[in-house]
Amino acid sequence: MTTAAIVVLVVRYGLVLLFLPFSALDKFFGFNHAVKQAQSMFKPRPIAMAMILIGLFVEVICSLGVVTGIADRASAFVIAGYCAATAVLYKQFWAQGDFWSDPDGKGRTLLWDFLKNLSLGAGFLLIVIGTDGMGLAPFIHAPFASSHPYGTHP
Repeated sequence: MTTAAIVVLVVRYGLVLLFLPFSALDKFFGFNHAVKQAQSMFKPRPIAMAMILIGLFVEVICSLGVVTGIADRASAFVIAGYCAATAVLYKQFWAQGDFWSDPDGKGRTLLWDFLKNLSLGAGFLLIVIGTDGMGLAPFIHAPFASSHPYGTHP
């Protein structure tokens, strides 16, 4: 493996590190707690459970796709959407009522978390569009193809 491939591997794993292993293990070992948190948005327990299982799938399978390069563009696209969805659903800084009145309030804290989620999602979109100037064309043409991040082309 070349030095460039090792750097790409480290960067890609850095992108998914939050999800695999940490968030996935947290959901797995604290499943009931995760379901209770999900119930803040999805009241019926079966729907909240389904959302957590979908989250686990995204965090494990799509993270593996990003790291291995297998369907990495599609995996990164799903994770980017996941980051945006979790920002909107769980980081509602605008709903706290203290955003403008308390610089140390929950609204300000959630704003930073919201922006972090969106920024992480934008990082995943770089995998989707690539940095080779081709834009969305490779993703649209073959969304489940590998971007060959480690220099192995068929």
